Amino acid sequence: MPKRHLITSALPYANGPLHIGHIAGAYLPADIYVRYLRAKHGHENVLFVCGSDEHGAAISMKAIKEGTTPKEIVDRFHDINKSAFRNFGIDFDIYHRTSSELHHQTSQDFFLKLHEKGAFKKVVNEQMYDPEAKQFLADRFIMGTCPNCGHDQAYGDQCENCGKTLSPAELINPHSTLSGAKPELKETWHFYLPMGDHAEWIEAFIKDGKLDGDAHHDANLWKKHVVGQCLSWIQGGLNDRAMTRDLDWGVPVPIEGTEGKVLYVWLDAPIGYISATKQWAKDQGNEQDWERWWKDADTDMIHFIGKDNIVFHCIIFPILLKSHGGFNLPINVPANEFLNLEGDKISTSRNHAVWLHEYLEDFPERTDELRYVLASIAPESKDSEFIWKDFQARVNNELVAILGNFINRVVVLTNKYYQGAIPEGSVDDEIKDQCEKIKAAVGAHMDAFKFRDALAEAMNLARYGNKYLADLEPWKLQKTDPEAVKGIMLNALHISAELANVSDTFLPATADRIREMLRIDKVFRGFLEGHEIGAAKLLFTKVEDADVEQQVNKLEAAKAAKQQAEEEPEARPFKDNIAFDDFTKMDMRIGTIKTAEKVKKADRLLQLSVDLGSEVRTIVSGIAEHYTTEEVIGRQVTVLTNLEPRKIKGIESQGMILMAEDSSGKLAFVSPPKDFESGAEVR
Repeated sequence: MPKRHLITSALPYANGPLHIGHIAGAYLPADIYVRYLRAKHGHENVLFVCGSDEHGAAISMKAIKEGTTPKEIVDRFHDINKSAFRNFGIDFDIYHRTSSELHHQTSQDFFLKLHEKGAFKKVVNEQMYDPEAKQFLADRFIMGTCPNCGHDQAYGDQCENCGKTLSPAELINPHSTLSGAKPELKETWHFYLPMGDHAEWIEAFIKDGKLDGDAHHDANLWKKHVVGQCLSWIQGGLNDRAMTRDLDWGVPVPIEGTEGKVLYVWLDAPIGYISATKQWAKDQGNEQDWERWWKDADTDMIHFIGKDNIVFHCIIFPILLKSHGGFNLPINVPANEFLNLEGDKISTSRNHAVWLHEYLEDFPERTDELRYVLASIAPESKDSEFIWKDFQARVNNELVAILGNFINRVVVLTNKYYQGAIPEGSVDDEIKDQCEKIKAAVGAHMDAFKFRDALAEAMNLARYGNKYLADLEPWKLQKTDPEAVKGIMLNALHISAELANVSDTFLPATADRIREMLRIDKVFRGFLEGHEIGAAKLLFTKVEDADVEQQVNKLEAAKAAKQQAEEEPEARPFKDNIAFDDFTKMDMRIGTIKTAEKVKKADRLLQLSVDLGSEVRTIVSGIAEHYTTEEVIGRQVTVLTNLEPRKIKGIESQGMILMAEDSSGKLAFVSPPKDFESGAEVR
């Protein structure tokens, strides 16, 4: 029976959109590897699962700040991220959610099994409590100064500046993010996982690839920084870790007398891989099929993550799986380091990021260009950096000038000389050998999780093809020896077809376009007599200076806005009083946005259709710099309905959507805290 491969990517946290650091860290490497495995072993022997991580304190915190519900937050970002993944070509077999009923049941069953086996111990202790908000504080609700790097906005569980894992007690000058009050210690209790009891076997598992004394995986294939971080944790002493939290948003602890407690998100989230597999199996019509992917010995499981998740996937989750019993453990966790941006760390809080959904809007039909650049600079063994000028140079000097140039030459010349018909003859053995040699080198690097090197080898085939044509100059030889040109072009066409194969894992859209021009499919075993190719189409176009300038300016504008917001804002004067009768003339209603699209040649404007209960109106709103079209659909807003209609960019706008604006100029909808019927009156 063939080997099966279960590949997971870290569940993205559904409290914000995806940025290129996420993609380079956990999703593009996994997608590249999955495409390689599918080509090698068949689609049916590879399962690629992911989904939204939708619980935890950070989502509750965001909901409180926005005056909405956690459910609204996770619904919004699940849709945005799922769409961004799909549009970027990340080919999951399933993209699930941890807020689903199936996931809740799976997590609770898993917890109960552990509880029945005595995997936890109940511990009464003192935990941080907000005396003003009158609730226990999850680690993410506590901020202070990091004792490791001095960053003054570190969370109680981790410093996002230096990446160090923390506990709230380690923070300097801690404060509650709910009220700003200094937290107090108050007695509570939780179920704890005594990780120290597992130190001996988990160290052998990480260090030597041993499980229960037997070989489990090749430890030499694990990245040094992954092993180093794990061994540092283990040898420093594994402390007990709480597996429950005092929260009202999450998977409820399924034991009587535990009201108000939920499963710790790092117990809940990895089980999301299991529940996603269950949902996939159910969708395939065989609910029990999930078990062979998680429990059969002939299935290899690999987790793709960023370095901030290493200990959870390499230590905590394996301990939970082994304690439960019956589950496979990962054979590798090829975590990447961090991707920086334009000389600084990527920061969601400072909006210093290249957001994936925005890139797809700004550079439509250019997914492979970003895939190529991120794969070229992937932080596989150390932090790397994305620079827009470098992006431009790699696209123009490599994709356009090397890969695109070679394919275009071959297709144009074949159509010019032979009206698209493949010349008769056979491909030179030297050409075949060189193609096979490069393909083998690509495969060797892929098997070692060295995707940067694999991509470089794939591009070497394009370089080889360009050199082959440049050395023989068929465009000159056609005048004196057209028979020799037939052999040259046949060889060049063979290289082109093999380029489609080796680039497919990295640049799937490009590979498809090459095959479309050559009129071949993925199972290429040589051109048949009489085969005809199609017309030439440019694979890539140059990235212009204006494109780069626009993106750099966007980052600078975000930086300036953040700095301005952090400064002491000047009080905005209130406007002059109006008569009550004037106020009563305003007809304000709750509306629901049904559709949204950008207004052409107007960067700030969105054209919206808004359901007001008795009718749907078209409203043009200047919010495009603050919200994407995907983010606004389904949102409930407050509409001033009796404002005189007026034409904006040729579109009649039939009302005004009310917005709140802070001191930095950031806009937010004025919305009801819970769903109201469309058309409800605001007064």
